[in-house]
Amino acid sequence: MTVEKAKISAIQLFVFMFIFNMGTTLVIPYGIDAKKDAWLAILLGMCAGIIFFFIYSFLFRQYPNQPFTGFARKIFGKYLGWVIGLLYIIAFLYDATHQIRSFGELLLSSTMTETPLLAIIILFVLTICYVLYLGIEVLGRTAEDFIGILVFLGFIGNFFVFLSGNVDIHNLQSFLENGWKPIVTTTLLETSFFPFSQMVVFLMLLPNLNRPELVKKVWLSALISSGLVLSYTISLNIAVLGVEEVERSTFPLLTTIGKVNLFEFIQRLDAIVVFTMLITVFFKVSIFFYCSLIGIADLFKLKNHQQIILPIGCILIFWSMVLSSNYSEHIEEGNYSIIYIITPFYIIIPLLMLIVTLIRNRFKKKDRPKSSAT
Repeated sequence: MTVEKAKISAIQLFVFMFIFNMGTTLVIPYGIDAKKDAWLAILLGMCAGIIFFFIYSFLFRQYPNQPFTGFARKIFGKYLGWVIGLLYIIAFLYDATHQIRSFGELLLSSTMTETPLLAIIILFVLTICYVLYLGIEVLGRTAEDFIGILVFLGFIGNFFVFLSGNVDIHNLQSFLENGWKPIVTTTLLETSFFPFSQMVVFLMLLPNLNRPELVKKVWLSALISSGLVLSYTISLNIAVLGVEEVERSTFPLLTTIGKVNLFEFIQRLDAIVVFTMLITVFFKVSIFFYCSLIGIADLFKLKNHQQIILPIGCILIFWSMVLSSNYSEHIEEGNYSIIYIITPFYIIIPLLMLIVTLIRNRFKKKDRPKSSAT
């Protein structure tokens, strides 16, 4: 059973999932290896995310009252399942530290250039610790409030970018200029995995949903809407900056909004992007953090997760600082995470769990007539 008995609504789950998929993905050159067709690579990655959803959804339907760490023990056995659950917690915490470090680097490169990275990370993590101490219901209500701010910031930012006249649709032409190979390669190596497969973390959260029958509708709507937003965002970056500049840029969305200059008065709108990333990363890290806490409490039979919030928060602070020595190394770490974290934990193991469960269900059906006959 779930460690925390608090419930979240379908709307709150949608907001969680939508903001989760935004994360740092919104501001980095996501899918740009496909050049001008990056938007298409993202949409194909979204379609792969839909396939992953049906795997995750099947597992949830089999064990609707168990978090992921719980039904991992049901499927793989008490001891192997426990080890797998622990490895998943480490994977979730690693992804959280990666998001924290990316956010810190953005602040350092844009607005708080003289502030120590450690100070930014400590304040950020301690704020998350406080909200999680109040519970998942508080986090859900907070997310409902901030999604409106996020939409407003997106509307304002797009309005000024288009009004500035910097958008050149010719930068997106020609369609399939380099053929299908870079699109398929980018889809298979990047957009299929990140961020859509990371949504497996919500298998820790779904038992808290007050209306489990809405999981399919909520998950797919959040996945598709976030995929469309990400596809549109990279298209806007390319239309304003061109492919070459997007490839060179660390945070292309920041560069795109930075080119707005209306009447020598409306300019320096970088704060819109920074505040947007603050919201998206805050909730993405909070979800990874909370699900890790629930997993630890489940595996180690703790009465509640609140007692371990601060110790795990300290681990996140330390880990995000030692993760890499500079931003270039940090980006390289992200590439390795696709191979060593996302592929095995978010795709291969859930697929194995699906296969094992299907085989077990088939044997159970065969055994039923025999048992009834005896």
